[in-house]
Amino acid sequence: MFRPSTAILCDGDLVEKRNLVRQNFVSHDLGRNKAEVLAERYSAAFGMGCRYVPHYIESEDELRQLLYPDYADALVILLGCVDNNRSRRMCNEVFYHARDLVYIDSGNGLANGQVVCGVRKGGRTLRRPVAGFYPDILDPTDKFPSELPCAEASVSSPQAMTANLMAATLTLCMLYNIIAGGELTTRMTTFSSKTVNVRPLLPKRRAA
Repeated sequence: MFRPSTAILCDGDLVEKRNLVRQNFVSHDLGRNKAEVLAERYSAAFGMGCRYVPHYIESEDELRQLLYPDYADALVILLGCVDNNRSRRMCNEVFYHARDLVYIDSGNGLANGQVVCGVRKGGRTLRRPVAGFYPDILDPTDKFPSELPCAEASVSSPQAMTANLMAATLTLCMLYNIIAGGELTTRMTTFSSKTVNVRPLLPKRRAA
């Protein structure tokens, strides 16, 4: 059954020269908000509804409003493409207060990372989110992006481009299987771009 698709992109970053090398931006995009640029691009390329929020989401109430379904049987998916645990804790709180929500979070360091898919259905947690596997997320020591001084915000943790690409690819695979296939058999996937290794965590099979 066809469902209309709407994407909401949220980002407080502006396109900088360094983004032209590792991200899909061009010189014409310099100085513009990243979410705005991508929303325009995806709307034109795929003919889908695509909105943008030109700032970081750092409020649980605002995130809940953005995730409020447009119609009764909407499939709502939250992609947590963030680089700090303060934001992950916020997403975790919103997840556990949602009736129906799919929450996919990706994260990586220099070469290693993980992608986790949590699922809420009818007010029940069917699959735990990323904080269920990494509880330290619930006690973050970092800050929201808007709380960082300019000098500190410009310095990011070292990450290999291959690790970023693996995280993005695995996130896309999960998203595709949910939307196009109607199911997802993998709870979590860990990976290493250094050893070229991907390990899925599958649901436990019930005894016969």
